[in-house]
Amino acid sequence: MQLSASGRSWAIATPHTDATAAGEAAFERGGNAVDAALAAAVTLAVSYPHMCGVGGDLFAWVQRPDGATIAVASTGRSPAGLDVEGVRRRNADVPARGPVPITVPGAVAGWEALHRVGAGLPWAGAFDRATSLAADGVVVSRSLHRILTTPDAPHAGDPGLSPIFYPGGSPLALGSRFTSPQLARTLAVLASKGAPAMYGGEIGRAYVEGLRERGSALTIDDLVTHEGSMPPPLEGAFRDLRVSVVPPTSQGFVLLEMLATIDRLGLDPDPHGSDAGTLARVFSQASRDRDLHLADPDHVRTPVAALLGDAHLTEVADLVRSGAGEGPVGAKAAGDTIALVTADTKGWAVSLIQSLFWDFGAGILEPSTGIVAQNRGAGFTLEAGHPNALAPAKRPAHTLMPVLVHDERGLAGVAGSMGGYGQPQINAQTIAHAMVAARPAGEAIAAPRWLVDTEPGSTQRSTIAEDGVPETARASLSAAGFALEEVPSTTEALGHAHLIRVRPGELEVGSDPRSDGGAAAG
Repeated sequence: MQLSASGRSWAIATPHTDATAAGEAAFERGGNAVDAALAAAVTLAVSYPHMCGVGGDLFAWVQRPDGATIAVASTGRSPAGLDVEGVRRRNADVPARGPVPITVPGAVAGWEALHRVGAGLPWAGAFDRATSLAADGVVVSRSLHRILTTPDAPHAGDPGLSPIFYPGGSPLALGSRFTSPQLARTLAVLASKGAPAMYGGEIGRAYVEGLRERGSALTIDDLVTHEGSMPPPLEGAFRDLRVSVVPPTSQGFVLLEMLATIDRLGLDPDPHGSDAGTLARVFSQASRDRDLHLADPDHVRTPVAALLGDAHLTEVADLVRSGAGEGPVGAKAAGDTIALVTADTKGWAVSLIQSLFWDFGAGILEPSTGIVAQNRGAGFTLEAGHPNALAPAKRPAHTLMPVLVHDERGLAGVAGSMGGYGQPQINAQTIAHAMVAARPAGEAIAAPRWLVDTEPGSTQRSTIAEDGVPETARASLSAAGFALEEVPSTTEALGHAHLIRVRPGELEVGSDPRSDGGAAAG
């Protein structure tokens, strides 16, 4: 399968060829970009099980033919009965693995909302390819194999994961096949009974019962009361572009702050150019605002208007000039998230991101359903009084952030990436390459990246830089005080992104070579 393509009717890019093929098949059956995105998303729940699934969360952007944009935000809360004080007594931080960080899964409700917004094909058809793959077998991808062979992988001993991915105690070989008959059954039930089977029905009940045996506080009532939302868009100007992100709990506003500060400072946004070191300071400052303020708006409202207002942007610009006040970023990607993009010339477009947070989430696969539990609760802090402090029935601050870009003609770009807390930086670089420098979609996505990756508690500024980052940028980063950690250009350490450029009479699409995916267009 190709990494770039162009067509006059439709386009799709995903991080796994099975998912791209599923979306392509939906288009060929007469479906639109929503149908293709839904089929691809469900398929990725099977083919990329370490990154996303029925047990994860979802954000999406949908553009309709009339030009209206609709955000879908379906992220789960912590259990209503969570013993927060007990967690505090036993831990310095919220555990990243095990039962404590498991939150309500929002993905299935997100799929249903997506279908309701604009699908043209029946709901059940979106599950056909995924169900067959789960039952008949999926080839172990490069990304999955990397996670399975990580030394001392904390999930390897899980009684649900081990029989599937570590038969006989050894990780599956690259190119071998795995099956998940329990997940196949779960998908078949969801296909026939819809999201209610998860949120109060037989699948949800089996899932929470299995997790409670592992010590989770999650109950069926937590699932029954889950509600996604369709929040209004959060938009910002950059050059002659209008960039749309999902509001909190998504970190999308961080991208808008980065772009606005770049404009305010008059910087060249090219990450390969001589302003790279100053761009890194911008990325660090904006990320600091995320870490200070992002939280569940039902508990504490993130002051987005103030953070994107003139007074604060002036302050950020001054701090960037002085090089002071930067905070931790922690951008290095793990095998945790998928992004996919679709568009058609009927006027539909989708940027969708779904995730388990860390690779294999909480490290628990509930055996009777085949569902891997997400560990989104690890995104909380135990710092008393912090807006994102752990609490019952609360959504954690979220890394997922689909992106739409418009220009004076209308929709210009459909973008998204994996990469955890580095996603705003990745999207900023994609926009610079594709929308400002007008590089082709495939070239813009494949371009070498660097990301600020200063770890919490560290006073050392650092960046991760791929092979191929030009010396001009390296020198600028070093001059700004950033130490460089070198990584190969074909790894996932810098995330993987996907992009559709909407051009007059043409949809141009690129899929990231750092993933196992592909692009298709027709």
